[in-house]
This record gives sequence, structure tokens and C-alpha cells, in this order.
Amino acid sequence: MDDDKPVTEQAMETITTAVEATKDAAVTAVTKVRKAAKKVAKKVAPKKASKKKAAKKASKKAAKKSAKKAAKKTVKKAGKKAVKKAPKKATKKKKAKKAKR
Repeated sequence: MDDDKPVTEQAMETITTAVEATKDAAVTAVTKVRKAAKKVAKKVAPKKASKKKAAKKASKKAAKKSAKKAAKKTVKKAGKKAVKKAPKKATKKKKAKKAKR
């Protein structure tokens, strides 16, 4: 401590230097936090967009798969029905021929 300066003046100097130091520290902390927030935003934002795209693609794929499955089922059912109907038609034709005689 300086003996030449009064105590109040010395106290004011120390207070102002402390205020300036805390101000600088606060500014650097804020800039660091902003940088970190920007990095996080960059990492998170594209993922969200890609998730939406992936969801759209997945829904399209699911729609295609379900359409294919439905088509396969209808083909199977039609084939089975045709197999079942064929003998019935044949017997009907035979009965019709016999009736004509």
C-alpha cells in the first residue's frame, strides 16, 4: 500500500481494477459460451433436418413395402381362387355337356 495516497483513493483504485477484471472475465466467458452454443447448434440442426428426411424416406419405403406385400397377397389369393374355381368350372362344363345329350 502507498503511504502517500489516502486510504479511500487506494480502495477506489482496487475496486475499479477488480471491476474491470470481472468485466473482462464476463466478456470472455460470454464469448466462449456463444461460440460453444453456435457449435452445438451447428451439430444439432443438420441432424434434425436429416432425421426429417430419413423419416420421409422411411415412410416412403414403408409405403412401397406395404404396396408390394399387398400386391403379393392379391396375386396369391387370385391364384388360389383360380385353382379352386378351375375344377368347379370343369365339372359344370361336363354337367352342361351331359345335359345337352
